[in-house]
Amino acid sequence: MIKAVFFDLDGTLLPLDQDFFVKTYFKRLAAYLVPYGYEPEKTVKAIYTGSDAMVNSDGKTSNEDIFWATFESICGEGRRLDSPIFERFYETDFENVRAVTDCDSRARAIVSALRGRGIKTVLATNPVFPRVATEARMRWAGLSADLFDIVTTYENSFYCKPNPEYYLDLCRRIGALPSECVMVGNDVDDDMIAETLGFSVFLHTDRLVNRRAVDISHYSQGNFDDMARFLGVDI
Repeated sequence: MIKAVFFDLDGTLLPLDQDFFVKTYFKRLAAYLVPYGYEPEKTVKAIYTGSDAMVNSDGKTSNEDIFWATFESICGEGRRLDSPIFERFYETDFENVRAVTDCDSRARAIVSALRGRGIKTVLATNPVFPRVATEARMRWAGLSADLFDIVTTYENSFYCKPNPEYYLDLCRRIGALPSECVMVGNDVDDDMIAETLGFSVFLHTDRLVNRRAVDISHYSQGNFDDMARFLGVDI
């Protein structure tokens, strides 16, 4: 019996090209920070390095703390005090990045249908973003926080995908065994790793990410309509 369904966001519930999205986002953020004394090239390097540090977290501190410690090591001590400036970016200029994403009403329909059946839902987006940025991307996808039991952000997470501990921690938080959960995502490495823990998995192939070009033939897979059939919901 399935107790919970975990959903990736970028490239899954929110249609987008991951590489183009990241480049557009980082370019806008770097430009936004110039008036505050940030050098664009150094800023982008710090964000990439901070993201990598979160992905490689050992779980001893929050992703938020890991990011800022790494960011400050490149851009200068005390830069965390500028966090309100970053928040204003996500509340304002970040909205322009929406243009490189899409919205599919089936995303909300699927999540809503599952909740109507009493199944827990988790927005298992890689928690390298602050909550304000994740809430923005949810809006772009036609979603809202009240549709999910947990939304992972860098504030409330200690691990990232593809670390299996990311998934195990979420299972503990919602009170479900991996065998009682489904992971839905478009990234073979980050999302399908859940299968090794006992999750059922569905690979969303509309915006497939398969960096190592591995054989994906054994995964249940397809578009939003296929996803709905796999999850047993009508949309």
